Parts: sequence; C-alpha cells; structure tokens
Amino acid sequence: MTGLVTAALGLALLAWVVEYVGVAQIAADFRQVGWGLLAIVAIGGARFLMRAIAWRLCLDPPHRLALLDAFSAVICGDTIGNLTPLGPLVGEPAKAAFVRGRVALGPAVTALAVENVLYTLSAAGMIAAGMVALLFRFELPAAMRDVGELAIAATLVLFAVALWLVWRQPALISRALGVVSPTRASPLHRHTVRVRDLEQQIYTFASRHRTALPAIASAEAGFHALGVAEIYLTLWLLYGTAPSLLTAFILETTNRLITVVFKFVPLRLGVDEAATALFTQVLGLGANTGVTLGIVRKARVLAWTIVGGILLTREGLVPRTEVTEGQQ
Repeated sequence: MTGLVTAALGLALLAWVVEYVGVAQIAADFRQVGWGLLAIVAIGGARFLMRAIAWRLCLDPPHRLALLDAFSAVICGDTIGNLTPLGPLVGEPAKAAFVRGRVALGPAVTALAVENVLYTLSAAGMIAAGMVALLFRFELPAAMRDVGELAIAATLVLFAVALWLVWRQPALISRALGVVSPTRASPLHRHTVRVRDLEQQIYTFASRHRTALPAIASAEAGFHALGVAEIYLTLWLLYGTAPSLLTAFILETTNRLITVVFKFVPLRLGVDEAATALFTQVLGLGANTGVTLGIVRKARVLAWTIVGGILLTREGLVPRTEVTEGQQ
C-alpha cells in the first residue's frame, strides 16, 4: 500500500514538473538524445557489471560465482529494489537468492554484505566530493547550501563510525538479537550466532583480502566513473558540445544523493526529475535540462528493469537446488 501511495505521489509530481517545464521542450530535448539512448543504456549495464565484479571479489575462497550469474543477480536485485518502497532491504537479499543454485547462500550473503559496505562508503565519499565542489564553485540558495553541508557532515560521521567499528568490532546487531532471544531455546538464537559470524566476517575482511582490496576499490570507482560518463554523454547529446567534466561530476553526485534520500519512492518517480532540475538551474543549465536528464535516466532504468523482469521470470520457471557450503 505504501508503495502505491508513494508511486502515485511521484507520478503527480512528475506530471507537475513536466507541465511546468513544458511537454514540447522536454520532447524536443529527448529527441535530441535520440539513438544515443542505446549508449546510455549500455553504460547502465556496464555499471551493473562493476558491482558484479566487486561482489565476486568479495567471496571467500574456495567459493566462486560466474560473472554472468553475478551480473544477472545484480540486475534482478536492482529491479526489485526499484519497484518496491523497501529498496535495498529486499533488493540486496534477492541477489543472493538469485544465485542460490550456483554458490552457497552463506558465503554469497557475506560477500554481498561486504560489497554493500564498501559501495556505501564509496558512494558517501562521492557525494561529499560533489557537495564540496558545488559549495565552492557556485552561489547556492540557503536551503541547498544546508543540504550540501549536511551531506558532507553525514559522510564524515559515516567514515568515523566505520573506522570505529573496524577498530572496536562490536557485536551490535547480534547483541541486540541476543537481548530479544536470551535463551538457546529461542528460535532467534540460531540467527544470532549467524549474524555474529557475519559481523566478524565483515570486520576482518580487509585483513583477509588485502590483495583483493585494490581491485574491489577499482570496481566501485568504475561504477561511479561510468555514472559521470552517462551524465557527460547525455549533456553532450543535448547541447551538441562537450560539457564541463566538473558539471557532469556534480550532477552524478547529486544523482547519488537523490537515490539515497528517495530510495523508498519506486523508480524515484517525480523526485528524480524535480530534484535534478533544481541543481541544473543552479549550474546555469535550466530546469528543462534537469527534467530531461531525469527522464533519460528513467528510460535507462526501465530498460534494465524489463531485462530484470525477464531474468526473474526465467529463474522462477527453472527449479534450482540450493548449493550448500560443503558442495563447493
């Protein structure tokens, strides 16, 4: 029910933004992008590939996952996350469930949790860098300046907490579950042990995979670099001239921020277009550019959502035997 309400509100906001900017103007901009949309969709697929590579690198030997399987799982997880208000809470576990017939569930979930931690830190750093550039290079309205400063502060807090967690290695989640289920007879006790093991695996990952960390960091950086390339290409197609790399970088960081804040809105309907339009106005590109960027991004997301739907349907029709840790 919540998803339907947020989707309806998002559609209403999208309709208002399109009407405000002008249907004819947006249609003309979209036609300007033309067949370049195929390249934008391809870049979106390359970004999924970067996350899939990072996930595979986070697996503990001897467990292995084929790149194609990881790639398909990432697409399916993104599809489910985009279509539901719970976002990553259902999208991320869906990735592990998708590969249950190829790799044991425990190692897959552990690797996925580690990759998500590393992705979150990289995304936070990306957002902070973009907000710093925005604050120092442009005159911002007071409200937008406050958002930028808050994003930077939140990133600093996130990194401080991450360092503290790695140093102290507290059993926060498992300890909380232990309070809820203090006896061994409790059904939650078994999950408490598993969660504690997962926490320990995350804390010790860097020390166990020192040689893999540069490759994982490169994959996460590649994901963000391809996001900048997508914005850069879209602006180039719209204006016929190469835009500033800084402009593309700032717009991609704002896109990350919008995604984080409004992940609960299915497909970020309306909020993506409206929020991007606010930033493109500040950058001197006009509100119509922001709305067009949001709609082009939506077209790319929908294209991969269709692919994800096909993969999920195929997976549901083909029975899979879950792989156990002893089988690998």
